[in-house]
Amino acid sequence: MNFYNLDIERGILNAIIFDGKVYEDVAAILVPKDFYLPFHQAVFEAMEELYKKDLPIDEIFLKEELIKKGKFDEDKFLEILATTPVEYVEAYAKELKELALKRELLHLSNEIKKIVMQEDKRAIEEVEEIQSKLFAIATSSMAGDFKDSSKVIVDTLEFIKKQAAKKDKTVTGLDTGFIELNRKTSGFGEGDLIIIAARPSMGKTAFALNLALNVLRQDKGVAIFSLEMPAEQLMLRMLSAATKIPLQDIRRGNLSDSEWEILSRVSDELASKELFVDDEGSITIHTIRAKLRKLKAQNPNLSLAIVDYLQLINSNQKERHLAIAEISRGLKLLARELQIPIIALSQLNRALESRPNRRPMLSDLRESGAIEQDADLIMFIYREDVYRMLDAKKKQKEAKEAGKQIDIDYQEKEIEEAEIIIGKQRNGPTGTIEMLFHKPYTLFTDKGGGVNEVDMNEANIEIATPF
Repeated sequence: MNFYNLDIERGILNAIIFDGKVYEDVAAILVPKDFYLPFHQAVFEAMEELYKKDLPIDEIFLKEELIKKGKFDEDKFLEILATTPVEYVEAYAKELKELALKRELLHLSNEIKKIVMQEDKRAIEEVEEIQSKLFAIATSSMAGDFKDSSKVIVDTLEFIKKQAAKKDKTVTGLDTGFIELNRKTSGFGEGDLIIIAARPSMGKTAFALNLALNVLRQDKGVAIFSLEMPAEQLMLRMLSAATKIPLQDIRRGNLSDSEWEILSRVSDELASKELFVDDEGSITIHTIRAKLRKLKAQNPNLSLAIVDYLQLINSNQKERHLAIAEISRGLKLLARELQIPIIALSQLNRALESRPNRRPMLSDLRESGAIEQDADLIMFIYREDVYRMLDAKKKQKEAKEAGKQIDIDYQEKEIEEAEIIIGKQRNGPTGTIEMLFHKPYTLFTDKGGGVNEVDMNEANIEIATPF
């Protein structure tokens, strides 16, 4: 089967020669390499040059431009002029684009064999290279048209009607499950890239998993890419937060009969939800893109994706700031394409710990420029008690090294105050949201709400928040 049609190519080119205004319609769909015949590519390139110079795209000027570039062929040029111009030029241009994409796919299929035969590369690297090339082909076909005002108005009115039908009109996006966070953000918007950043031990993963649980409770799908933690460890944390059973007790299997009953019931409910976890440790933005596209196609109810965490995503870029730029931009484009919010966790620079006020700010983001530019919402997690404990232990260690014995002047709490600091919000205000962090359950709650303290005995089995 031939993946080209020279008659269509000649017909499109002659249509442009016949009416130069047609060039803009064709150029919005095709590029020179979409033409199969090299001479046809040269003609379209010459048309582009004439268009840029604001010169007529006709027989005389085209011939002069081609002769100047040393690419003129009298016989092939006459063949174009002798072909009947196509009438529905956009339809034929799209047909030509389809044939060009198939040629690229055929070329890639031949190239895959060469890639696989490379002895100096591991299989996973070869897969990533192939996925990258396939993505390049896919994105080359995504040239979209402008939306006219009538289309935008219709879509906007549909959005307003959908919001009017909601009981809670403060939430226009995905319900986060947190009252104050919803008030500040109106929920997570479709196509938003959301960054949750903090220093280690502040609870980035815990907060993201709490958000995942809240979305699952709405019978919506969630995908999690866990680059640092096995899926089973994530599930232990989610079960602890959902059952209000201390995480350490679940890890040890140190459970009473009533706790086993609660754990069993919540496990069954969680197993019925659309939760998908990928705990492959080594992954690229291209792999994430391919997997999420496939998952979304198979599960249209997928409403949230979480990546834990951004700096662990691999990249072929040697310079770290270029790698982060590629990754953050890739995640933002993927969120827009799939029309779901994507949450990416991120580390913060160590430098903030040397400041008197250790609350994070945008400049504390590692490789902050690209992340700050691409993100729609950036949230920082801050718990003062983490630093109080670290400072107390540091003093105790220094005293011990100096031959002194002092008592630690800080008592660890089971419930700590936490701050969710909104450092950037493209479509809303910045500010701080006060929350509580329940350490035994790795659970964040609204400060006004709290969680039910579960007295694990037969009489109180139903106290655990239903999933």
